[in-house]
Parts: sequence; structure tokens; C-alpha cells
Amino acid sequence: MTQDAFSEAPMLFDTDEAPAQPLPTGRLPSYIKDHRKRLRERFLSGGSAAMPDYELLELVLFRSIPRQDVKPLARALMDTFGDFNRVLTAPEERLCQIKGVGDSVITDLKILEACAHRMARARVMWRHVISGWDALLDYCHTTMAHRETEQFRVFYLDRKNVLIADEEQAKGTVDHVPVYPREVAKRALELNASALILVHNHPSGDPTPSQSDIDMTNRIQDACLALGLTLHDHLIIGKSNELSFRSEGYL
Repeated sequence: MTQDAFSEAPMLFDTDEAPAQPLPTGRLPSYIKDHRKRLRERFLSGGSAAMPDYELLELVLFRSIPRQDVKPLARALMDTFGDFNRVLTAPEERLCQIKGVGDSVITDLKILEACAHRMARARVMWRHVISGWDALLDYCHTTMAHRETEQFRVFYLDRKNVLIADEEQAKGTVDHVPVYPREVAKRALELNASALILVHNHPSGDPTPSQSDIDMTNRIQDACLALGLTLHDHLIIGKSNELSFRSEGYL
């Protein structure tokens, strides 16, 4: 088998550049000619720091939609969802509402989201949680900070505080997620876990706990104490920061 057998398959056409389409005034958009080539070169030379979010999104859309001008679609996605992270984590049903978004775009965005989650997860699974606290927070923010609905997760730890399971317990609405303390504790026994950390997000972006958050945490704490389990913390993930029940004196 020759070396070329593993090279990238050639495009159907010589280039995937968008064809120049005149504006209503008869002028061509100044960025069209060799736009994809220039953007890729800038990314390769300077990395993601060399471009704003909408241009990074354009690079993704180049793969999804060849030979079309994707700048307007990138702008529309950014205007609708606010930032690059929220575009990747947007629900499929909302992405479908954006003109120009089809199956290819949704698939590529969700592949990127899954890759980001898996990379962040690899830094915390089967690792000592307390000594790797920053990596755990990064993982929580990557997977939860930009969600539009609440999600409740539990990290289960062994006797050495090594993370042995990361499980989503429930999903909810924009301001509520149903949690069953008995199920959380029961699952800890099934996994032979000794401790756990609760995590959920606030889609509003404000990690301040509600009274229902506090009450739910107290019920889980009671269930843990009855079974000899340790509840290390409950983290609420906001858009750009988080709140620790342990640090704030709720536990």
C-alpha cells in the first residue's frame, strides 16, 4: 500500500472556496477570494488565539458546507447563541431553526462537542480528585456551563478519593431538575464508592444556590451519613464561575 493511500481524499472540485457571488450592488464581497485558504493559513500560523469566535466557527463550517460563503451563517449562529461554546452545546432542535443549518452542520458541531467533553473527562477519570481539583472544575465548565437546561451529575469516588464514575442523574428545565437522594445513595453502594461530589448547572449563569438546592443537598447529605458515605461537596456551575457548598459553609 502506497503512502498516498492515507492522504486526505481530494475534493470533488479543485477547491472548496465559495464561488464569487456579486452583491445586489454588483460589487463582490471583499473577503470572498481565497477566503478559506487565508483563514486556514492564519489558524495554522497563529492558532485559535489569532481569530475571533465567529472565524473559528467558519473553519468548522468549511468542512460541513463546501464551496459556499459560510460567514453569514457563522454570524447568525453567534448572534443567536452568544458565543462559540453555546453554539456547540445548543440543542439540535434549536440549531435546526437557523436558516442554513442542516444535518451536516449539526453532526460536525456535535462531534466537536463530544471531543471537547471526552478530552476534559480524560483528565479527571481514575485520577485523585482532591489534588486535581482545577481539572475537575474545567471538566464541569466544559460539559455544563453553557447548557440551556439544568443537568445534575454525581462524581463517585473510592476510598482514596479517585474518581471511579461520572454519571448524569437527571435533566430538567431551565430552572429545575428532579433529584432523588435515595437513588444517588443507592448508586454509590452499587459502585462500592466511599464518597461523592454533586454537580449541577444554573443556565441563568448565576451559581447562587436556591432554597431547593440547599434542601436537596441536605437530604442527600442525610442519606450519605446513614450509609457511611462522605459528601465532599456540591458544586453549582455558572457561566463563568462556580459555587462550592463546602467553601460557602453550606456543608
